[in-house]
Amino acid sequence: MSFANVPAGKDLPQDFNVIIEIPAQSDPVKYEADKDLGLLVVDRFVGTGMRYPVNYGFIPQTLSGDGDPVDVLVITPFPLLAGSVVRSRALGMLQMTDESGVDAKLIAVPHDKVCPMTANLKSLDDVPEYLKDQIKHFFENYKALEKGKWVKVDGWVGIEAAHKEITEGVANFRK
Repeated sequence: MSFANVPAGKDLPQDFNVIIEIPAQSDPVKYEADKDLGLLVVDRFVGTGMRYPVNYGFIPQTLSGDGDPVDVLVITPFPLLAGSVVRSRALGMLQMTDESGVDAKLIAVPHDKVCPMTANLKSLDDVPEYLKDQIKHFFENYKALEKGKWVKVDGWVGIEAAHKEITEGVANFRK
């Protein structure tokens, strides 16, 4: 499978695809999609030994402000396989800045037709506080032992900001 063949989604920005790079609760290894190979490659081992609290991936055929595809954290009842594609919808976004610049993370759940168990989650207000705290804590600390790397979490924003990030990401990719 080539990641280049996966469309951004069916009804953007409300309905989009996410390619999972890192499953929820997986070992502290950062995988990234290699555009040329069309495969997941090991980017680095995360020095803090922290597990990713939710599935981590990206929307194909998008380009965010940091030059990478739009990042997405997908909340699911079970971890998803690395390399799998999940039809999703946004709840909001975690705004962040790191050593490379703006690095926002969309917060999403599978589309209701894919996972009825998350159909009741309509916005970030519906996500349990402890899970939002885990996500925030993870990103505040996961680079702590890597020289020259840092993260500043700027806060949570709603679904409108997430939809704007998707729309701009698709437009940037098409330029």
